[in-house]
Amino acid sequence: MKAIYFMSPTSKLFVPTDCPDELFNKMKLYCAKYIRVCKEINMSFMPQEAQVFTCDNPGAFKSIYSPNSPDKKATMDTLADQLVTLCATLDEYPGVRYKKDSNMENAKILAELVDAKLAKHYEMDDSGKKKGKTQAQLLIVERGFDPVSPILHELTYQAMAYDLIDVQNDTYKYKSKDGSEKQAQLNEDDMLWVKLRHKHIAEVSEQIPKMVKEISASKKQPDGKITISNLAQMMKKMPSFRKQLTEVVHLQLAEDCMQHFSNNVERLCKAEQDLAVGSDVEGVKVKDPMRTLLPVLLHPYSTYDKIRAVLLYIFSLNGTTDENLSKLIQHVKIEDDREFILNWKELGVPIITSPSFFSRKPTRRDRSQEQTYNLSRWTPVIKDVMEDAVENKLDTREWPHQSECPAAWNGSGAVSARQKHKPSAQDERRSGSRLIIFVIGGISYSEMRCAYEVTQAVKSCEVIIGSSHILTPTSLLNDIKALSKGPMETFTIDERSNA
Repeated sequence: MKAIYFMSPTSKLFVPTDCPDELFNKMKLYCAKYIRVCKEINMSFMPQEAQVFTCDNPGAFKSIYSPNSPDKKATMDTLADQLVTLCATLDEYPGVRYKKDSNMENAKILAELVDAKLAKHYEMDDSGKKKGKTQAQLLIVERGFDPVSPILHELTYQAMAYDLIDVQNDTYKYKSKDGSEKQAQLNEDDMLWVKLRHKHIAEVSEQIPKMVKEISASKKQPDGKITISNLAQMMKKMPSFRKQLTEVVHLQLAEDCMQHFSNNVERLCKAEQDLAVGSDVEGVKVKDPMRTLLPVLLHPYSTYDKIRAVLLYIFSLNGTTDENLSKLIQHVKIEDDREFILNWKELGVPIITSPSFFSRKPTRRDRSQEQTYNLSRWTPVIKDVMEDAVENKLDTREWPHQSECPAAWNGSGAVSARQKHKPSAQDERRSGSRLIIFVIGGISYSEMRCAYEVTQAVKSCEVIIGSSHILTPTSLLNDIKALSKGPMETFTIDERSNA
């Protein structure tokens, strides 16, 4: 069987991106007779989706944020190398900026590393010329910058599916009506998935009756006799729908999501949104967040759901008192697992505050005119950042330049993300400019969605987002809890999946 192998150039864990000559010659010597073509590829990242990449390294979270980490420096170095190969693959030499944070230095450290490695990489190209800066920006930010987005219950299709249903390695496993086990890949090859993944579950569910109508019309059967559950069987029997088996998968997946939603997520969402946004559906300010939290704690939700609600309560207050936290921990019955909450401090997120402590909450963009669903009023903070960056409104005190971008990003060609515009000469010059965002410590599916939304709205700039890995609320909580464990006490896979 013909195969393409991607090999890292050394057996050690942390590797340089270039393969040393000595190692390359050794490979030639022993493997030549089995290898047709051997080529060096400067690419050590994973293209996850059209506008999303990862470094395929979930372990980086612990390496960077654990107080006992023995390999933080090496991990940061590897991430920087991987970011350089991303820029090289895109043929970009971006200006680098980072989010300044008094609690955390990681974004600054990574920005310095990436900038130095980019300069070295672009010193000489193949023709011996030095490459100049391109019109791209690279922004580096830490996970603690927005702790809310990865904890909320999201109601857009992709985020909801990965949160509520056990989708491992992008594979959705389900039982067909005859009881047999089936599985489907949720990826860019599935056009229906690409079309539906960023839509609200209400819209996804609305499209299903339309499909029922189409199929029932072609079978000349009245709508009433067809239910979603027997629709899949019918589609399989009809030759014209054989190719559309992915639709069967999405009927099943959307139904699974809606099942969870109506069971308990719907009630949770109202409290979560009020805590996250700080006001209710009518726009009335939440004066007493404890009153919002209490019904969640008194209801028999799962421990994880209660922890998520408690965290949103603490985030809304910018930290709580020791005494109050102890009461909450007792209430959720996680006395032995308080690290789920306490370890957020390792990410620079305030959990315990003294009464005199005052923290300024970032001012958010006004989205009151945007159409939203009542249970989906929160917008990830990264979307504000993307829009501000494209419009050249990022404050240089909060977002210092590690290295400047060329003049094209100095505001002369900035385009409003909200304004529908005719392409002008300036836009034409900017077409194809890129905004690359790297989040240290994982990105959520809702943040990935923002990259597509902003690109769609602006059209003159492509937004690409990436991280060490993609997280779900459960995986993030498990990673947070594990931060205080020693190097030997790591989760086994079984423990994690049963957690």
